[in-house]
Amino acid sequence: MRKEKEVNHLEDKFLHDHPSKPRTEDEKQKVINRLKRIEGQVRGIQKMVEEDRYCMDILVQISAIQSALKNVGFSVTERHINHCVSDAIKKGEGQESIEELMGVLKQFSK
Repeated sequence: MRKEKEVNHLEDKFLHDHPSKPRTEDEKQKVINRLKRIEGQVRGIQKMVEEDRYCMDILVQISAIQSALKNVGFSVTERHINHCVSDAIKKGEGQESIEELMGVLKQFSK
């Protein structure tokens, strides 16, 4: 429950409700496909636990999911910097945008 409150608190501080440049359908589909693969991996781990599989095999799969999620995060972050932060800097709102991004990046390191 606490994490949910932290996320909602962070959402209140975001500068924009949507990207300054909407994602293309191709960009959306690539991220969605990656997330669906991750979802499948999570289901696979659930099955491994149900089948009482070897702990090390489960841990390897958890590590793979963490890496995959991190890569999705890097991809979204890169897009955000190239479009949203760049546009904010051009509009003279760069400092606020950078602070917003740094706040979210700190969540990644927890």
